[in-house]
Amino acid sequence: MDKQKSSFPEPHRRLVELMQEINFGRIENMAIRNGQPVLSPPPRIVREVKFGAENGPRPEASIEEFVLRAKVVELFRYMDELQNGVIGILEIKHGLPFRMIFREDAA
Repeated sequence: MDKQKSSFPEPHRRLVELMQEINFGRIENMAIRNGQPVLSPPPRIVREVKFGAENGPRPEASIEEFVLRAKVVELFRYMDELQNGVIGILEIKHGLPFRMIFREDAA
């Protein structure tokens, strides 16, 4: 079933917008509390610049509502399973999550 951006809580929507703004790069040391990304204080952003390529934000960044790609929904599912912890590295390619390395609290 397709998931609309608006069907997720505000912290998730802000993360989608941040990934679209980054386009290529990574987010480092992003806390997850109760399955939600914590963006205040802001996590560290590392941008990748590709010479001869489009390095600005994704064109979708200006669209308010759209269906989220499966990779984004999968990221949100992992955050929900993690509940509380830290995503050490969330690698972003083409404005989408590509891979992540995370730490979790011991049970």
